[in-house]
Amino acid sequence: MSESKAKLRERLEEKARELGFSAIGVARADAAPKTAERLREWLASGAHGDMLWMEETAERRRSPAGLWPEVRSVISLGMSYAPAADPLALGSAPEHGRISVYAQGADYHDVIKKALKALARWLVEEAGCDLKVFVDTAPVMEKPLAEAAGLGWQGKHTNLVSRNDGSWLFLGAIYTTLELGPELEPGVPHRVHCGSCNACLAACPTDAFPAPFRLDARRCISYLTIEHKGPIPHEFRQAMGNRIYGCDDCLAVCPWNRFADTARRNQAFVPRAELTAPALADLLALDDAGFRKIFAGSPIKRIGRNRMVRNAAIAAGNSGQPTLIPQLEALTRDPDPVVAEAASWAVERLSAPAIVR
Repeated sequence: MSESKAKLRERLEEKARELGFSAIGVARADAAPKTAERLREWLASGAHGDMLWMEETAERRRSPAGLWPEVRSVISLGMSYAPAADPLALGSAPEHGRISVYAQGADYHDVIKKALKALARWLVEEAGCDLKVFVDTAPVMEKPLAEAAGLGWQGKHTNLVSRNDGSWLFLGAIYTTLELGPELEPGVPHRVHCGSCNACLAACPTDAFPAPFRLDARRCISYLTIEHKGPIPHEFRQAMGNRIYGCDDCLAVCPWNRFADTARRNQAFVPRAELTAPALADLLALDDAGFRKIFAGSPIKRIGRNRMVRNAAIAAGNSGQPTLIPQLEALTRDPDPVVAEAASWAVERLSAPAIVR
């Protein structure tokens, strides 16, 4: 790599870190050739559940060129949200709801998109190219691309694991017409460093991993509390415990997290006090206006009041707190039938614990 190209790469990394990214790597657009077949198999198994958009956008997801034929290179970026506290600590506080670490701070969509756009503008000025930026909502397979770019590897829990940031990375991508060969040196893909460890698989409360490196979203608490709109299947309700938005269990037990330094965390993701341990009683009392007020600026706002109260009702049913019964009884008359059903289940569970449990 010429001195000018080396300097461009060095300045690109410096700019990315200046904008709050803790990891950056580059790869050719065709650097993850197995993605299409793995996606096809996963969709064919039905493991995506109600996430029908995964099917609808499958052709565009299969490779970067499927979304944008002009792309030649992918710049993968990671932003740390490494927690300072134990993500599993609230498991012993059933009167409180557990919110996944990633959702306790600012909405990562907004934070990362802003930083990606700023980096993209800088790159256009420095190198001259066409490009597109993506974070989460676009049909982009961020994890295999990040692996190809050298940010980390997809662990047995299917999430990216980094030597420097553990399991706590938000991912974004810049697709560009810039040729990596003549312009930027491609990153070196990681090999998998999970070894014989199965801690993430063993930690899953609902056995959502039929095999290492395979996730059945239909059994995953993150899917059930966030993506699933209807009644949560009874077989998973007790295992949910007090998890009301997402689940950190498989991530939190990963041994690589001992290298995750909270000093690398983007300050936008410092937890908001009201989201670290919300009282179930307060969540059960939410109306639409109250929900919007509390969760403004949070990724949680996307699920709406009804799904949050449904989740809180199930957590209440698992809490062993009969003082919550009056609130739950009121919710059995909620206009949303899914909320009403969850509340009825919780009332029955709290009213006859010796039988139901």
